[in-house]
Amino acid sequence: MRYREPQDAGAGARRAPRLLVLALLLGAHPGAQAEVRLSVPSLVEVMKGERVALNCTPLGAHDHFLLEWFLADRSGVRHRLASAELQGSELQGRVLDSRGRSPPFQLDAQGRLVLTEAQVGDEQNYVCVVKAGAAGTAEATTRLHMFAKPEATEVSPNKGILSVVDGFAQEIATCHSRNGNPAPQITWYRDGQQLEVPMEVNSAGYMTSRMVREASGLQSLTSTLYLRLQKADRDASFHCSVRYHLPAGQHGRLDSPPFRLTLHYPTEHVHFWVGSPSTTEGWVREGDSVQLFCRGDGSPNPEYTFFRLQDKQENVLKTNLEGNLTLEGVQRGQSGTYGCRVEDYDAAEDAELSKTLELRVAYLDPLELSTREELSLPLGNSAAVNCSVQGLPTPALRWTKDSVPLENGPTLSLSSITFDSAGTYVCEASMPTVPLLSRTQSFKLLVQGPPELRAEETQPKSEGSWREGDEVRLVCSARGYPVPNLSWSQLGGSPAEPAVGRQGWVSSTLTLKVTSALSRDGVSCEASNPHGNARHVFHFGSVAPQTAQAGVAVMAVAVSVGLLLLVVAAFYCMRRKGRPGCCRRGEKGAPPPGEPELSHSGSERPEQTGLLTGGASGGPRHGSGGFRDEC
Repeated sequence: MRYREPQDAGAGARRAPRLLVLALLLGAHPGAQAEVRLSVPSLVEVMKGERVALNCTPLGAHDHFLLEWFLADRSGVRHRLASAELQGSELQGRVLDSRGRSPPFQLDAQGRLVLTEAQVGDEQNYVCVVKAGAAGTAEATTRLHMFAKPEATEVSPNKGILSVVDGFAQEIATCHSRNGNPAPQITWYRDGQQLEVPMEVNSAGYMTSRMVREASGLQSLTSTLYLRLQKADRDASFHCSVRYHLPAGQHGRLDSPPFRLTLHYPTEHVHFWVGSPSTTEGWVREGDSVQLFCRGDGSPNPEYTFFRLQDKQENVLKTNLEGNLTLEGVQRGQSGTYGCRVEDYDAAEDAELSKTLELRVAYLDPLELSTREELSLPLGNSAAVNCSVQGLPTPALRWTKDSVPLENGPTLSLSSITFDSAGTYVCEASMPTVPLLSRTQSFKLLVQGPPELRAEETQPKSEGSWREGDEVRLVCSARGYPVPNLSWSQLGGSPAEPAVGRQGWVSSTLTLKVTSALSRDGVSCEASNPHGNARHVFHFGSVAPQTAQAGVAVMAVAVSVGLLLLVVAAFYCMRRKGRPGCCRRGEKGAPPPGEPELSHSGSERPEQTGLLTGGASGGPRHGSGGFRDEC
């Protein structure tokens, strides 16, 4: 709620925003002076549904006065609403007539007229009259202004097909703003830019507006936009905007959802092209499925007619609205001129509605060689092999061997061939303008001739000559055609097998021990085929015999074993038979030398005699009078 008040008539120099209204009530006699002054806002602003209180304050000190509120209608007639009387220090008041308002008017303790839930019908002039007896009578008027925010903006676009050919403005859309107060304003926008269209009817564009006061007293505004459309409007975005008023001079804005128009405009240009899988040069491969695309820039989509020109005659292939033509498994015979025509009867007479293009089908036939899959030539001969091909565009030919490029062109020249010339030769046809189209054809060259032998020489295991018994591994390799056989002068050679990492070679190995006989005769390896043979002899030079130290060592071992056996045999014999003179019997306290030894008698048993002599138990006697054997 906002108030606008007049300044105090007795305080004109003040800068306060309140505007004081001085009401003078003349007495019954001419020339009387008004003594009562009032403070009343001239304008009060409030939003619909809010509470508002209209203020009327007498200035100065008064012991008694009567305050009355009146509603002044448009004809000037006043209708008393409420009154209040100051009795002492209290203001006693009551509402006299609410004039059917719901909820009714109220009067607060300060004598203010209270309106709860402000309505459109409350937008009136309210008069406050104060009677102060001898001080006189004063009155002032307050204008109540009620604001209502309109409902969400709605737009109803023209959903028909609008033609750009028409030379007049057509209805674009209607914008609705409902239940606002005061009346809002409607503006139109295209691609975010405000449209400056007049209210007067003209062929370029204009708009119309219609205001309706609803039964509630609120106002609704309708605006209709008319424009002469252009082809550029086919992608334009339109919307309308409602600008409404708020208290304190503020404004609000409500935009409608954006919308687009469906336009009808004639075709001006046609585009016709070959889709995937065509190459940059416009070639397509034989056997592929090819798509032709045709597009006109008219709306709605026109009808497309596809045709092929043969002998200057149009052979219609297909007619549709999509603008697509698919050629399944295209063949070389389908090369030629194809066309597309747009059936648009609204197009200008000078519009080019037909386009043509050349469809070029690339093909490559299998390659043909002037020789069979295998070519057999004698060693040292020369030959030429031709590679022929049919294709479009003209293919490029090149020869390779083991992926190594040899020559470009249809002819491969082979001169003074060797065994190294043998192998597989490939003729490759390709088309630079059609990268995925290529073919190959190959043949195998066999070089006939006597074997070529290669042996791996073997060196001694250590410096010096070979020693008898050393083990040696001999390797012999050969090549030729037919494949040669390998044989050795000694038994034990392995069968011939292809050599690892050496194309065309076969090899055989022989493992044996070096002997004096091999040193004298050597070991030979021979390769043979129907064209001849080749032989290689492995020599070992001088072969040293076994060293003397080895014989001495054997002899020493034999002697040691023999001596050990003799000692064991002697020990055994001495134990069994005994040997006189080898051992003597000794005794503690023995008689002097030279006395004869006495044998024991009585209960004593004779001693056993051997290499060693002991008691009956086989051990020496103990205690005094015992004997000890010594050797």
